[in-house]
Amino acid sequence: MSESFAVKVIARMHSDFPAKFGIPRQSGLVNALKSTVVFEPVYRNPDAVRGLEEFSHIWLIWQFSEAVREGWSPTVRPPRMGGNTRMGVFATRSPFRPNAIGLSCVKLEHIEPNSSKGPLLYVSGADLMDGTPILDIKPYLPGVDSHPDAIGGFADSFRGYAVEVQCPEELLSHVPEDRREALLGILAQDPRPSYQNDPERLYGLSFGGLNVRFRVCDGVLLVCEIIPEIL
Repeated sequence: MSESFAVKVIARMHSDFPAKFGIPRQSGLVNALKSTVVFEPVYRNPDAVRGLEEFSHIWLIWQFSEAVREGWSPTVRPPRMGGNTRMGVFATRSPFRPNAIGLSCVKLEHIEPNSSKGPLLYVSGADLMDGTPILDIKPYLPGVDSHPDAIGGFADSFRGYAVEVQCPEELLSHVPEDRREALLGILAQDPRPSYQNDPERLYGLSFGGLNVRFRVCDGVLLVCEIIPEIL
């Protein structure tokens, strides 16, 4: 039996994140985030999504395309644990894995079956960078996929973590109205690595064609500047 097999890219994500920094660490953390799944030309057949409109959520299986590397390590350092504690790679959702594959559950807002680019899936709550290769799509089945009594291990200690976001109205006005809630939700997740705590450091986040610059001090994230990205 072969130790490897080929997979095909069936679609790509179109999102407001041109770079990794700032992307929510998990799907479902910022439900105001809107993205679009665009199929590759060979898979642009409306019959392939027939019946999918009956489901409220879907699973996306995708490639950590920015984390593909030769070799692997049995342990990784989860950012939320400060960047120093090592855990087994299979006990984390780190992108640095033997197979750089991600799994996300997103809300299926609606389907446009007959666009000029084939069926389009409009989703919310995704955690994928723009252009991310999608390897498969499956419906979420609440009867078997939901386990309310599940235990989240060490990750449970970070559940609900957020910082207070202060963004002056004159800066927020530079953001399209339909993206403001998403941006504030992203910032509330504190995009910084946990080991970075310099209150004077200015961070820059690319989102929807804007560069958002901010500082964090004592649990408060202050937006300092929002300017158009220079292409």
